[in-house]
Amino acid sequence: MSAGPIVVGWTPDEFGATALERALAEARRRGLGVVTVNVGRGDALVDERFAHLEALDALEAELADSGVEHEVRQAVVPDVPDVAAEILHVANEVDAALVVLGLRRRSPVGKLLVGSVAQRVIRDARCPVIAVKPAEGPGDGAGDGTGDGTGDGVGG
Repeated sequence: MSAGPIVVGWTPDEFGATALERALAEARRRGLGVVTVNVGRGDALVDERFAHLEALDALEAELADSGVEHEVRQAVVPDVPDVAAEILHVANEVDAALVVLGLRRRSPVGKLLVGSVAQRVIRDARCPVIAVKPAEGPGDGAGDGTGDGTGDGVGG
């Protein structure tokens, strides 16, 4: 098994926050660092998943406060399907011990038409992948924060 860092696909929203929280918990438990990857088309006005400077500063502050060794990477890709390729590239480059992704809910038709970053990362990663989703409100049956692999992945 790899002794590299944990790679987390991060977006400036509740899905990214949930993935980061789980990645930091795993990093502390395993004594590893974290490489946070934000991927988008480069235009935060069009692509909500691409973090602007203020969000990156807040992320850097949160990581510094965590006490976990960390690195933040941001990549610009022209096509959304390349988000998975970038996460996989970073995971391979750093010999990741684990990849953590936040899941988005998507209808079966939406998955068919658009595809899934999470599905591609889970399928192609050389290391284990943990997929998490934000806790939902009371009484709706979710709320444990763990993913079941059925939603759409970060950036997808």
